[in-house]
Amino acid sequence: MYLIVGLGNPGKQYENTRHNAGFMAVDFLVDKFNLPKFQLKEKFNAEISSGEINYQKVFIIKPQTFMNDSGKSVQAFMNYYKIQYENLIVVYDELDLPFGEIRVRSEGSSAGHNGIKSIMEYISSDKFNRVRIGVRNSSKEKMPADKFVLSKLSFFEKRKMKKEILPGASDEIVKLIK
Repeated sequence: MYLIVGLGNPGKQYENTRHNAGFMAVDFLVDKFNLPKFQLKEKFNAEISSGEINYQKVFIIKPQTFMNDSGKSVQAFMNYYKIQYENLIVVYDELDLPFGEIRVRSEGSSAGHNGIKSIMEYISSDKFNRVRIGVRNSSKEKMPADKFVLSKLSFFEKRKMKKEILPGASDEIVKLIK
C-alpha cells in the first residue's frame, strides 16, 4: 500500500501557482489512471482519492492544512493506515531546480521547503520518497522566495507543465510504486 501526497495550498487564489505543483501532479495522476475524483475527508484534513497503480493499492492525498502544516495530515493518514516510510511518496515544488526539471530522492533534508519540514517533524523521519518539480525561472532573483512560489505560472509555463512536466512527474511516481 502506497501513500502519494501532493503538496500545495487549498483555495482558488493558489491555483496555478508554483507552490501548487504537487497538487497539479496528483490531479494529473488521478486523471491518467482514471481514479475516483478527490473527496474531502475531515478526519485527515485532506482531499483523498484511491485505487490501483502497478497492481498496488494507492491512496493519493492533497492535505488541506496549507503547506506549512502538511505533516499533520500526512501523519494522521500514515498512522491510521499503517503506511511504511518507504511507501510514502511526496510530490512538491522545488525552488532550487530550474523550471521543469524533475528529481527523485529517497531521503535527506528539507532543503528549506516548509511542507517537507512539516512532514519530517510530524512523522519523525526523513526516509521517504520525494518527487521534486523544479519551478525556478529568471524572475526568481527579482522577488522574495515566498512571493515567487505563490506567483502564478505564465501561459507558456502552464502549457509546458500540462504537456511535459506533469507527465514526467507521473512517470517518476509510477516507477517508485513497485
